[in-house]
Amino acid sequence: MKISYSPTPLETWISRFYRQLGIKTPEELDEQRIARSLGIHLFYKDIPSMSYEFGRFKSITIDKRLPSLVQREHFYHELCHILRHSGRQIMMPAAFRELQEWDARNFTRYAALPLHMITVYDFKQPDVLDILSDQFKVTPQLCGERLQKIHDRLKLAVI
Repeated sequence: MKISYSPTPLETWISRFYRQLGIKTPEELDEQRIARSLGIHLFYKDIPSMSYEFGRFKSITIDKRLPSLVQREHFYHELCHILRHSGRQIMMPAAFRELQEWDARNFTRYAALPLHMITVYDFKQPDVLDILSDQFKVTPQLCGERLQKIHDRLKLAVI
Protein backbone atom coordinates (compact mmCIF):
# COMPACT_ATOMS: atom_id res chain seq x y z
CA MET A 1 0.00 0.00 0.00
CA LYS A 2 1.46 3.37 -1.05
CA ILE A 3 0.74 6.30 1.23
CA SER A 4 1.13 9.79 -0.11
CA TYR A 5 1.20 12.86 2.03
CA SER A 6 -1.47 15.45 1.34
CA PRO A 7 -0.25 18.87 2.47
CA THR A 8 -2.50 21.28 4.29
CA PRO A 9 -3.53 24.44 2.42
CA LEU A 10 -1.23 26.43 4.73
CA GLU A 11 1.76 24.19 3.95
CA THR A 12 1.10 24.64 0.23
CA TRP A 13 0.69 28.41 0.63
CA ILE A 14 3.95 28.76 2.58
CA SER A 15 5.95 26.74 0.03
CA ARG A 16 4.50 28.83 -2.81
CA PHE A 17 5.21 32.04 -0.84
CA TYR A 18 8.88 31.08 -0.32
CA ARG A 19 9.31 30.05 -3.96
CA GLN A 20 7.94 33.45 -5.05
CA LEU A 21 10.62 35.04 -2.87
CA GLY A 22 13.25 32.78 -4.49
CA ILE A 23 13.77 30.80 -1.27
CA LYS A 24 14.34 27.14 -2.08
CA THR A 25 16.87 25.87 0.48
CA PRO A 26 17.26 26.07 4.26
CA GLU A 27 20.34 28.28 3.81
CA GLU A 28 18.14 30.88 2.06
CA LEU A 29 15.72 31.09 4.99
CA ASP A 30 16.94 34.36 6.43
CA GLU A 31 14.86 36.68 8.59
CA GLN A 32 16.45 39.83 7.15
CA ARG A 33 15.87 38.68 3.58
CA ILE A 34 12.24 37.72 4.21
CA ALA A 35 11.48 40.94 6.08
CA ARG A 36 13.20 43.11 3.47
CA SER A 37 11.35 41.45 0.59
CA LEU A 38 8.02 42.17 2.34
CA GLY A 39 8.86 45.73 3.36
CA ILE A 40 8.91 44.82 7.05
CA HIS A 41 11.32 46.61 9.37
CA LEU A 42 13.12 44.07 11.57
CA PHE A 43 14.55 45.02 14.94
CA TYR A 44 16.33 43.11 17.71
CA LYS A 45 15.88 44.72 21.12
CA ASP A 46 15.82 43.87 24.82
CA ILE A 47 12.01 43.75 24.88
CA PRO A 48 9.49 40.95 24.32
CA SER A 49 8.99 39.96 20.67
CA MET A 50 6.11 41.64 18.87
CA SER A 51 4.81 42.74 15.50
CA TYR A 52 3.38 46.15 14.72
CA GLU A 53 1.44 47.61 11.83
CA PHE A 54 0.25 51.13 11.30
CA GLY A 55 -0.95 51.94 7.82
CA ARG A 56 1.74 50.80 5.45
CA PHE A 57 4.41 50.65 8.18
CA LYS A 58 5.14 47.11 9.34
CA SER A 59 7.71 45.99 11.86
CA ILE A 60 8.79 42.94 13.77
CA THR A 61 10.79 43.29 16.96
CA ILE A 62 12.57 40.20 18.25
CA ASP A 63 13.73 39.82 21.85
CA LYS A 64 17.53 39.68 21.43
CA ARG A 65 17.93 38.24 24.94
CA LEU A 66 16.61 34.89 23.68
CA PRO A 67 18.81 32.12 22.21
CA SER A 68 19.24 32.53 18.45
CA LEU A 69 17.17 29.44 17.58
CA VAL A 70 14.27 30.76 19.65
CA GLN A 71 14.67 34.23 18.11
CA ARG A 72 14.14 32.69 14.68
CA GLU A 73 10.99 30.92 15.86
CA HIS A 74 9.71 34.21 17.28
CA PHE A 75 10.33 35.82 13.89
CA TYR A 76 8.09 33.29 12.14
CA HIS A 77 5.43 33.70 14.83
CA GLU A 78 5.39 37.48 14.44
CA LEU A 79 5.53 37.19 10.65
CA CYS A 80 2.31 35.20 10.81
CA HIS A 81 0.59 38.00 12.68
CA ILE A 82 1.57 40.47 9.94
CA LEU A 83 0.68 38.19 7.02
CA ARG A 84 -2.49 36.56 8.35
CA HIS A 85 -4.01 38.62 11.17
CA SER A 86 -5.42 42.05 11.69
CA GLY A 87 -6.40 44.11 14.68
CA ARG A 88 -4.78 44.79 18.00
CA GLN A 89 -4.76 41.73 20.23
CA ILE A 90 -5.06 43.80 23.38
CA MET A 91 -8.50 44.96 22.18
CA MET A 92 -9.75 41.48 21.13
CA PRO A 93 -11.93 39.02 22.98
CA ALA A 94 -9.80 36.28 24.57
CA ALA A 95 -11.14 33.53 22.31
CA PHE A 96 -10.19 35.43 19.15
CA ARG A 97 -6.73 36.23 20.54
CA GLU A 98 -6.24 32.54 21.42
CA LEU A 99 -7.23 31.55 17.89
CA GLN A 100 -4.65 33.94 16.43
CA GLU A 101 -1.98 32.57 18.76
CA TRP A 102 -2.85 28.98 17.79
CA ASP A 103 -2.61 29.96 14.13
CA ALA A 104 0.76 31.68 14.68
CA ARG A 105 2.18 28.58 16.43
CA ASN A 106 0.95 26.39 13.56
CA PHE A 107 2.33 28.82 10.96
CA THR A 108 5.69 28.84 12.76
CA ARG A 109 6.09 25.07 12.35
CA TYR A 110 5.34 25.23 8.62
CA ALA A 111 7.34 28.40 7.91
CA ALA A 112 10.38 27.20 9.84
CA LEU A 113 10.41 23.80 8.12
CA PRO A 114 8.64 24.28 4.77
CA LEU A 115 7.37 21.14 3.11
CA HIS A 116 9.22 21.72 -0.17
CA MET A 117 12.50 21.72 1.76
CA ILE A 118 12.04 18.89 4.25
CA THR A 119 10.94 16.17 1.83
CA VAL A 120 14.58 15.38 1.01
CA TYR A 121 15.34 14.32 4.60
CA ASP A 122 15.07 10.77 5.91
CA PHE A 123 12.66 11.12 8.83
CA LYS A 124 13.62 7.65 10.09
CA GLN A 125 17.21 8.68 10.85
CA PRO A 126 17.79 8.50 14.61
CA ASP A 127 19.29 12.00 14.73
CA VAL A 128 16.87 13.63 12.26
CA LEU A 129 15.72 16.22 14.83
CA ASP A 130 19.29 17.42 15.38
CA ILE A 131 19.94 17.47 11.62
CA LEU A 132 16.79 19.51 10.94
CA SER A 133 17.53 21.81 13.87
CA ASP A 134 21.03 22.46 12.55
CA GLN A 135 19.96 22.93 8.93
CA PHE A 136 16.90 25.11 9.60
CA LYS A 137 18.28 26.90 12.69
CA VAL A 138 15.31 26.19 14.94
CA THR A 139 14.98 24.15 18.13
CA PRO A 140 14.84 20.34 18.03
CA GLN A 141 11.52 20.66 19.88
CA LEU A 142 9.98 22.60 16.98
CA CYS A 143 11.38 20.04 14.53
CA GLY A 144 9.79 17.28 16.59
CA GLU A 145 6.43 19.05 16.57
CA ARG A 146 6.64 19.47 12.79
CA LEU A 147 7.44 15.81 12.20
CA GLN A 148 4.68 14.78 14.60
CA LYS A 149 2.15 16.80 12.59
CA ILE A 150 3.29 15.04 9.41
CA HIS A 151 3.06 11.67 11.13
CA ASP A 152 -0.45 12.47 12.40
CA ARG A 153 -1.63 13.49 8.91
CA LEU A 154 -0.18 10.31 7.42
CA LYS A 155 -2.01 8.24 10.05
CA LEU A 156 -5.27 10.01 9.20
CA ALA A 157 -4.75 9.25 5.50
CA VAL A 158 -4.52 5.51 6.22
CA ILE A 159 -7.66 5.33 8.34
